[in-house]
Amino acid sequence: MLTHIAGGRVIDPANQRDAQGDVWIRDGRIVDAPNAGADATYDATGKIVMAGAIDIHSHIAGWNVNTARLLLPEYHSAAIARPSEPLSRKGWPALETGRLYATMGFTTVVEPAVSPHYALHAHLELGDTPIIDKATLVVLGNDNYLLQLLHDNESDAAIEDYVAWTLDMSRSLGIKVVNAGGALAFKDNMRAFSFDDVVPAYGVTSRRIVKALQGAVNRLGVPHPLHVHCNNLGLAGNFETALTTIAAAEELPLHLTHLQFYGYGKEGERKFSSAAPQLAEAVNGKTNVTIDVGQVMFGQTVTISADVLRQFNARTHARPKKWLILDGDANGAGIVPYDYRRKDFYNAVQWATGLELFLLINDSWRVFFTTDHPNGAPFTSYPDIFALLMSRDLRARWIAELPPEAMAVTTLPSITREYSLYEIATMTRAAPAKLLGLTERGHLGKGAVADVVVYDDLSDRAQMFRAAALVFKDGDLVVRDGRVVNDRWGRALAVSPKRDRAIDRRMKDYYEERYGLSDEFLKVPDYALQRPEPFEFVLCR
Repeated sequence: MLTHIAGGRVIDPANQRDAQGDVWIRDGRIVDAPNAGADATYDATGKIVMAGAIDIHSHIAGWNVNTARLLLPEYHSAAIARPSEPLSRKGWPALETGRLYATMGFTTVVEPAVSPHYALHAHLELGDTPIIDKATLVVLGNDNYLLQLLHDNESDAAIEDYVAWTLDMSRSLGIKVVNAGGALAFKDNMRAFSFDDVVPAYGVTSRRIVKALQGAVNRLGVPHPLHVHCNNLGLAGNFETALTTIAAAEELPLHLTHLQFYGYGKEGERKFSSAAPQLAEAVNGKTNVTIDVGQVMFGQTVTISADVLRQFNARTHARPKKWLILDGDANGAGIVPYDYRRKDFYNAVQWATGLELFLLINDSWRVFFTTDHPNGAPFTSYPDIFALLMSRDLRARWIAELPPEAMAVTTLPSITREYSLYEIATMTRAAPAKLLGLTERGHLGKGAVADVVVYDDLSDRAQMFRAAALVFKDGDLVVRDGRVVNDRWGRALAVSPKRDRAIDRRMKDYYEERYGLSDEFLKVPDYALQRPEPFEFVLCR
């Protein structure tokens, strides 16, 4: 079938295209203009045409997400509408997650924190999430096997084989590290853990763990750099931890996630301020470093993290007053509900810090759009954030409603930059595809996967991005006028780097000795998803 999207303003930064023109689709791919007439034509005159958006960091599946649903059924309409359904399906079930993303024009989403032992569970839930393609990042850095390798001074090759084995068994797209060593230190009753602190019993620092994983990911050719959740999340003065981590990257690629939560200084009467300018300066000066923001927005949400040490410390701030700390194998987890309030000094500073990072980091190819869903805000708040980035007048109206003493310890009121549609398309399409190694996504060039979005060109940018006029997934029309019209299925994206197969025997012996189980229990087989072509493998360098 030949589909013609005609006459729209096509914004495609990967191909340096921003002009009125046409997009042609045949058999799920973008093609050059053919000689034959189209089977279906959609008039996009006066509208904006972009590739499908890509979210690199959103907690949408897995045991932490489902535990949060169990903890907060009162905030989910499904708890009332479908009281007979299993508790694990209350809240935004997988079906609704895929639909909500698609209506905003997102066609690929990465679940960024999956324990290797729960990878199958996460993939099964993602497999029931319609329309969007998805991927996972598998978490290492607090697991006993890796730390024992480091303690024993095993070779770089041994660590590379272990990382490659984990990626393959879990069918993941990349590696994430969460407060490296901190979760294991928590088990020894440590309640703070910095970049050069030592993990008891193993004698290794957080710095050494991060550097070992960073090097392994780079040498294996995994496209996405090591995805780092730094130490000291949420603490006043923690921008120095982020700066130390950036410096430690040296010249190798490194990605720092939800940097807003590390953007705090100690200025002002309350000893809490934005340090976004210092972080932005550091990122601007290190072209090997990429970041996503983790923007805070006001309203009720729930914080979900494998950073069990930080979540334990944050439990006293829970709103409402209930929480769960799961001190399980490796990272564990913490579920702490939280209500970000406009009139709260600290919440207002957090909101401003995220926007400062967006606006002060110069290169839209290296700053990525996230709220760390649901930690900073639900992903449904994305359209409002786009509008804030694109209008300094809108930001000024929001600032006027916030505590003046909070705005006084930020630079946000003085920033005049406004994002263009081209920059929004870069940050949410072209750049994420490049960062993740998805050469066939994030653009509208010949041969690309036909994930195409058409937006009405509205002056109300929030409304524009909230309800796409048309969304095509692999060439199939899935959204029309902000409503889902086709619940088709996407694929899971993964890498499978080469490894010495001797690691397979080592891991088999390890799991039998430590757990009394076969290592097969954590393998994600293709047939588990019960979908045609459930996995698509991304090439390593």
